[in-house]
Amino acid sequence: MARTEPRTLSGFMELLPNEQILFNQMKETIEDTYKKFGFLPLDTPVIELSEVLLAKAGGETEKQIYRFDKGNHDLSLRFDLTVPLSKYVAKNYGNLSFPFRRYQIGKVYRGERTQKGRFREFYQCDIDIIGDGKLDLINDAELPSVIYMIFKSLGFNDFTIRINNRKILNGLFESLGQKEKSVEVLRIIDKIDKIGKEVVQAELNKIGVLEKAITNIINFIEIEGTSDEKIEKLKQLGIQNEIFIKGIEELEYVIKNMRIFSVPEENFKVDLTIARGLDYYTGTVYETFLNDYRELGSVCSGGRYENLAEYYTDKKLPGVGVSIGLTRLFYKLNELNLIKADKKSVSDVLIIPMVKDLSVPINLATKLREKGIKTEIYLNDKKLKAKFKYADKLEIPYVIIIGEDEIKSNVCKMKNMKTGEEENIMLEELIKRLSKMI
Repeated sequence: MARTEPRTLSGFMELLPNEQILFNQMKETIEDTYKKFGFLPLDTPVIELSEVLLAKAGGETEKQIYRFDKGNHDLSLRFDLTVPLSKYVAKNYGNLSFPFRRYQIGKVYRGERTQKGRFREFYQCDIDIIGDGKLDLINDAELPSVIYMIFKSLGFNDFTIRINNRKILNGLFESLGQKEKSVEVLRIIDKIDKIGKEVVQAELNKIGVLEKAITNIINFIEIEGTSDEKIEKLKQLGIQNEIFIKGIEELEYVIKNMRIFSVPEENFKVDLTIARGLDYYTGTVYETFLNDYRELGSVCSGGRYENLAEYYTDKKLPGVGVSIGLTRLFYKLNELNLIKADKKSVSDVLIIPMVKDLSVPINLATKLREKGIKTEIYLNDKKLKAKFKYADKLEIPYVIIIGEDEIKSNVCKMKNMKTGEEENIMLEELIKRLSKMI
């Protein structure tokens, strides 16, 4: 019989069990944090009708879509979780309570050119707060506190939530007579960290931005100081543009309330170069970086948008949200040895039966599971040494041996696999003891 080589497509991540355990722990930490802030779970289909999913898509996004026909339907795999959210809110508008606070953690698909750390299938972890007609700006200040709690819970301390407001940038360009070129200008200055000031100046010159305007743009993005000092320097520029002034007011308000939400000063800063979501975000924008590992790029980003579902409904649904690309984050952290996939099993206890009648071992396992203790029974007929080797290899903390003598005396032998200590213990006492220990 001809055999097929077992291969996985490039751009799709498969993990060993110990890595998957760690990945799941990270995912659960993120989900638990979202729940702590009252976000409701949502799970939308992976496959959508193309006309629905691609209502807004174009350019590079549409090129990367996995699209296919099945029967009479033109179908596509979702490429993010925001478009399905838009459809969901428009479709279920009458049944939702606003502000609608939802989280979704799920796989998305993009047919990108594969390269190290970039995936075609990956998990996104999203939260959004959607308003009906309006959404108070205080919500923009709450999301950084969610980001802060997540990365603290994942074991990181040295990270910075960088924050800006798109109105400031848009107002600046309008005041400089560069409104028509604002998208191009934003794309260029967004790369300043990668390409440097001189290249940015050259690229701005190429698209026809006047020398004086380039100088003003560079002076603007080079404003230094604390978050408060940057806001004061923005005010001192004396730019009499309504959008610019509104952006400063919003940014100042969000920063003030982030402090009330207990986001420490050392974990956030105003960054006037952030210009993400050029055709989408309209106000507050966020990008989060691990300070010692800037090569990872932003590990959590998002912002404020004015009309979530404009392609599906005439109702105005403003919102604010952030997203964590968990697959890429996990891959990069693992590659840099910043996380350790040490846990090789999910079991707390391995029961080794030494009897043919398994009713007592199975009954004990059931009682332990009812107490929340993850319990595995070794059911294969092998020598005792092989069974202990199995427990040792998977680093299962405790092994319980049950034989005929143990059943007769209502005891069992428990071994602590880490210390090597063994003891005979009454079955009822064993359950109480393990409940306290695990």
